[in-house]
Amino acid sequence: MADTDPDHPPRALAAVLVCAGVVLVNLDLFIVNVAMPSLAETWSHSSLADLSWVLNAYTVVFAALLVPAGRLSDRIGHRRAFLAGTAVFTAASALCAASPTLAVLVIARLGQAVGAALLMPASLGLLLTSYPPERRGAVIRAWAAIGGLAAALGPILGGLLLEPGWRWVFLVNLPIGVGTLVLGLRRLPDPAPTDRGPLPDLLGAALLTAAIGALSLGVVRAPDWGWWSGRTVAVWALTLVLVLGFLLRNGRHPRPVVEGALVRNRTYAVAGVANTLFGIAFAGMLISGTMWMQTVWGWSALRTGLGTVPGPLCVPFVSIVAGRYVSRFGPGPLVVLGGLSFSAGLGWWIVRLEPHARYASDMLPGSILTGIGVGLILPTLIATATGALSPDRFATGSGVITMLRQVGSALGVAVFVAAVGAPTTLDGYDRAWYILGAATLLTATAALFLPRPGREPATGGPVASKAGSVRAEGATAG
Repeated sequence: MADTDPDHPPRALAAVLVCAGVVLVNLDLFIVNVAMPSLAETWSHSSLADLSWVLNAYTVVFAALLVPAGRLSDRIGHRRAFLAGTAVFTAASALCAASPTLAVLVIARLGQAVGAALLMPASLGLLLTSYPPERRGAVIRAWAAIGGLAAALGPILGGLLLEPGWRWVFLVNLPIGVGTLVLGLRRLPDPAPTDRGPLPDLLGAALLTAAIGALSLGVVRAPDWGWWSGRTVAVWALTLVLVLGFLLRNGRHPRPVVEGALVRNRTYAVAGVANTLFGIAFAGMLISGTMWMQTVWGWSALRTGLGTVPGPLCVPFVSIVAGRYVSRFGPGPLVVLGGLSFSAGLGWWIVRLEPHARYASDMLPGSILTGIGVGLILPTLIATATGALSPDRFATGSGVITMLRQVGSALGVAVFVAAVGAPTTLDGYDRAWYILGAATLLTATAALFLPRPGREPATGGPVASKAGSVRAEGATAG
């Protein structure tokens, strides 16, 4: 329903602009997955481990900056943060397209990650502050389903864009970004900042970035270096030091990356753990499917894109149907069911996929099962976690949840690279799918600890700052 106040733009138009920014970020991720073999052709001297940083450099920085960016969004206003993030992402996309070397491309991807980290939590903050509490559950699910739609369109668009060259994968962001900026400056609502506290802990975010990056480096390089060689052990030790430094910093800073109240809230904490675990499985599944079709079967980028579509296309439809049953059964059973479906899809690939396998009978059923799993798990976990937040912490809290999923995504890509080694090593794919299936089953196990309808734990109320305590009723409904 549109607003009638002339000083406020219609909600529908604002939602379209916000979703355009979300599509910008999600579309880029899935397009780049399809572009990996093309990048390998351009820089043929680079290993899969080197090329994986085109994905992981983005994911690591995006993950670590999401929470400080969410806090900054709460402090300076969601509209300003959203537009700034869109501008940075668009400019960095232009640099990606012009990259003369792999190193420059990785650096440009870091710029994209900074823009995406500003854009994403601000986008959900704009949406949630524009709608009444009873409609927020549906809004959250629609916001999450946009990622599934982008996942479905991304591979097809990537296949089309890769025909003239991989640089077009990044150039496509420019018209979307510029259009969002031009219309957003005129049409986006400008709610008052919800936080006047001190600046977020940027040093803590830097420590977290370095810790995730070191861990990913160790997992990616350990097969070549040796799991307990001197260099690998040094990376493990550095990771431990950085994690301890982050925990100490986080516990003492007045504006920590992860607030203690979030950790103490059972619903939010369990959803966060489940998001991290499923991030591993989700990211690993995406890159493994595209790499199999292009490197094992030798498919073109366009054919690979078309072959990737059915799974992600299931996500928005399954998400809408699942939303009708959350209030009746609670989030736990839906996530468990999704975990079983996703694991079954990976198991199908383990049993059926081989160099001479057929797409329709051997890959497609697994893709559909994983797509159903994603539709049941991701929107449910996001809605459950944000339902534990007060309105003044929507951007920050959603940033933490997205951060945790991105941490899992970085590890998922690293696990795939470590398990596969060379992209044509068939046994490596089975190893990766076994590990990813185990991560999915752990996700389902964690979901068993989510509260059931009518049984809200004592620590399960909405997380609020000292400045606000408005309850986000209905955020898990619908």
